Amino acid sequence: MMILQRFARLTKIGLGVKRWIALVLAGVVLLIVSIGLMVAHWPGSGGLAAVDWQSWAAAVVGFAVGLVLMFIGQYRLVGRFVEPFRPKRDVPMIDALYEHSQRSKGLKIVALGGGTGMPSVLRGLKQYTRNITAVVTVADDGGSSGRLRREMGVLPPGDLRNNIVALADDESSMARLFQYRFESGDLKGHAFGNLFISALSAVSGGLESALVETADVLKIQGRVFPSTLQDVVLAAWVRPHAGEEPVWTVGESKITEMGGKIEQLCLEPADAEAYPGSVDAILNASIVIIGPGSLFTSILPNLLVPGIADALRATSAEIVYVCNVATQPGETDAFTVADHVHAIEKHIGRGVFGAVLANNHYPTMNAGANTIYVQPVPPNHDVLKRYEFIYTDLVNAEKPWRHDPNKLAQAIMTLRSDSNGVN
Repeated sequence: MMILQRFARLTKIGLGVKRWIALVLAGVVLLIVSIGLMVAHWPGSGGLAAVDWQSWAAAVVGFAVGLVLMFIGQYRLVGRFVEPFRPKRDVPMIDALYEHSQRSKGLKIVALGGGTGMPSVLRGLKQYTRNITAVVTVADDGGSSGRLRREMGVLPPGDLRNNIVALADDESSMARLFQYRFESGDLKGHAFGNLFISALSAVSGGLESALVETADVLKIQGRVFPSTLQDVVLAAWVRPHAGEEPVWTVGESKITEMGGKIEQLCLEPADAEAYPGSVDAILNASIVIIGPGSLFTSILPNLLVPGIADALRATSAEIVYVCNVATQPGETDAFTVADHVHAIEKHIGRGVFGAVLANNHYPTMNAGANTIYVQPVPPNHDVLKRYEFIYTDLVNAEKPWRHDPNKLAQAIMTLRSDSNGVN
């Protein structure tokens, strides 16, 4: 009965379906009649001289018109059925299908990080491939994420939300809604997406299933995984000022508030188990991008998960570290590119990545007084012997302390092409 009711809906006025079905049927009938005419006037014993060329010409024209009617009808009919499920983009269906096909064949890319840095690389890369996996830290304890973590006992959703939105359609109203932040009342400071993911975690059995559901809602171009599903806490020895003793500081937000030099970063528990999906993605990747993002609070928390570091050493993928454009107060004050690399080596050892991609353009326009650009590796520095360093213009013209998504993605794809000997 339900099937009959649904079929009956197709006959209702206003669906824009019946006309195209009729056009397809008209094309089919015209094809059958044309083929019948061709058969009836097929040259017999009389040869070509006995052929009724006028009837044959009519049959050929009818055959061609029938094909055109069938094509138009089928194209518009498929469009009517597909349209409700397509993202709201002003792109013709064939162009959207071609783009989807090209991205589906793209490189398998894994990006590790968090914060506001990694969404830049994701926004750029999704133009080239759908096979993107973002591996995101869950050590955040500040802001909306920290409040939800303390009050609801959920893993912090903020970094996960930012990267899910980065992989969604840029013009999607749902993507904009996920980034909406309440400005008053008990919900002041909370992002809608954080509340959505937290609530979905509670009703769907955990963060893992909540991320799958959220990805479906936003129809993202890729996947977003946590580096671990355990409730991890970031801690560090921080030296407040030169000459003072380091202070043991627990909590990501407190580490940056100290404003001193981070001597050693730790993850508690130190043996946190890596999320299996993240490990599999790294092992099967063509290229792994580490960063960009806050060095000590977005990138290293992922790398300190033992299973993630082990997967990076085991994968056959090319691994590239993307250094930040500008230094970050309380984390990387006065750091050069070499200092960033040394900090990673200090925590997880050498040789995890093979190349370093860094910016070499330092505009003053729009930069403001607080932007301090990360400078290149000094000449004759020891890290020059261990890694390949690629410098190019990566800055966002409007916000030059950040990466430009398109420039960054193009640099990564060019790097990949050059390493494979593709011109």
